[in-house]
Amino acid sequence: MVLKMGTESQVEVSTRKGGLRTMPFIILNESFERVASFGLQMNMIIYLMTYYNMSAATGTSILGLWGALSNGLALFGAITADFYLGRYRAVAYGSISTLIGMIILWLTAMIPQLKSSPCSQIQHVCNGVTALQLAVLFSSFVFMSIGAGFVIPCSIIFGADQLENKKNPENERILESYFNWYYASSGISLILAVTVIVYIQDNYGWKVGFGVPAILMFLSVLMFQIGSPLYIKVKAKTTENLVIGLFQAAVAAFRKRNTRRPLSDCDEFYRWPLESDVLPPSKDFSCLNRACIIEDPQRDLNPDGSASNPWNLCSVEQVESLKALIKAVPMWSTCFMIFVDINVFSFSLLQTKTMDRHIFPHFEVPAASFSVFMIAALTIWIAFYDRVLVPLLSKYTGQQRGLSPVTRMGIGLISSGMSIALSAITESIRRQRAIEEGHEDDPNALVNMSAMWFVPQYALLGVAEATHAVGQVEFFYALFPKSMSSIASSMYTVGTAVSSLIGSILVSGVDWLSSTGGKTSWLSSNINRGHIDYYFWLLSFLSFINFLYFLVVCRFYESLNDGSSRLSHVAEDKECDYRLLHES
Repeated sequence: MVLKMGTESQVEVSTRKGGLRTMPFIILNESFERVASFGLQMNMIIYLMTYYNMSAATGTSILGLWGALSNGLALFGAITADFYLGRYRAVAYGSISTLIGMIILWLTAMIPQLKSSPCSQIQHVCNGVTALQLAVLFSSFVFMSIGAGFVIPCSIIFGADQLENKKNPENERILESYFNWYYASSGISLILAVTVIVYIQDNYGWKVGFGVPAILMFLSVLMFQIGSPLYIKVKAKTTENLVIGLFQAAVAAFRKRNTRRPLSDCDEFYRWPLESDVLPPSKDFSCLNRACIIEDPQRDLNPDGSASNPWNLCSVEQVESLKALIKAVPMWSTCFMIFVDINVFSFSLLQTKTMDRHIFPHFEVPAASFSVFMIAALTIWIAFYDRVLVPLLSKYTGQQRGLSPVTRMGIGLISSGMSIALSAITESIRRQRAIEEGHEDDPNALVNMSAMWFVPQYALLGVAEATHAVGQVEFFYALFPKSMSSIASSMYTVGTAVSSLIGSILVSGVDWLSSTGGKTSWLSSNINRGHIDYYFWLLSFLSFINFLYFLVVCRFYESLNDGSSRLSHVAEDKECDYRLLHES
């Protein structure tokens, strides 16, 4: 089929394509990919410290950069899929890229020359890591990040493409059922990753522990390709890119910064295509309104009424979209600390490995599997809030969702700060016991203390992410014009990328500052000599400062709402599309 320019999208139409028959291939593709990807990440800090002789701080920083790259590329992947590749090819290429990355990582475990030998426990001698070994390791991370950047934003919507049929009166119910099953399969996959895959790595070694995810990823690619003849493949759009439109509005406003024309005459504002809303641009950030002023119709407009130069004249909708994005930035920036708090898992893993993890006399929970408590708390809280608290709270607050999105975001910030404070207290107790038992120089020695002390903080982190994530997506969904609905998910994803980058920089900075003068770093690989508790207290303090900043930002939005913003009418009667919520 030849794709004609100027059409919004072209779809391969066939009564034999799409439908429920494609769901097993798509959901199995996603499920295998989730199990494989998350299964590799949970124990990765141990692999880096053991076979690449990295310190805990260096390994954590590298994993933070890996997470930042994966989440950052998700925005690039979504744009590329929508406007260049199409979602089918994006998921296919992304799955293959992830498979290549996993095979390379598995080869580092299989081939001794691709990794360093573990440090000698007797002589405390460590072999250096070569540039080639690091290049191979990092190439595996890059391939997996590229794959995640395409699969994460495109997989769920590609499945919806197979089922969406607006002529079917049951369309909404079918799509809702699909999203429920999709997220349920993702949740089950995540639980399997942090339990089964982690157990295999702990008990059968890295060769098997990395081989199983690679096999699962191969099955993911295979299942997706087997279903290819059945798929409805929506072609890439050739219409204007929303992101480019935002840049055009900013450039046009800058070029017209010296315009002295009045900003009140509605007839002088450019609208293309014809917009149903004939209101003038809002008065918020009025300097941007210059971007849509028609100064000279003969120069600025084509015969058909379109802008002759879109970098010099933009529509009112483009300007309002840019304003909405600018308004979202302050609230968006308050989310960084909560993800920094969540990303301390590497240090929590080192802590739980030194503690008694037995639930029953003959069953020991793998250290990396403790994050299952966070997943369980997140799932239980969402169900409890939706089914129990919403009907009760809505009667008193008048909010359809019980509590406002901003209130839930605040609860999430408080919960994450409390979790990190609990982590600091627990680590202080653990470290003191380790020293009293004579383990100061042995970071691998078991401390006579139950690892179940960490369950409350994992549970609080789960509640924090559940309340904050859903509240944030709802907030952005109401704030943005309808044409920017998908940006709500992108803001969340890019926020996690920025947070991973901030966390990585913070870990490196604290490690460097605390080790100056020959002192033992707070984030020493020997956690009994270091002071991870000090680092957790630092994060608690930063979380408190961030919460105060959040309150200031809330006042900022109140002042905007008291003004002449026209976003309120856009948000009326809009129900948040939860398919926009980030999968993790």
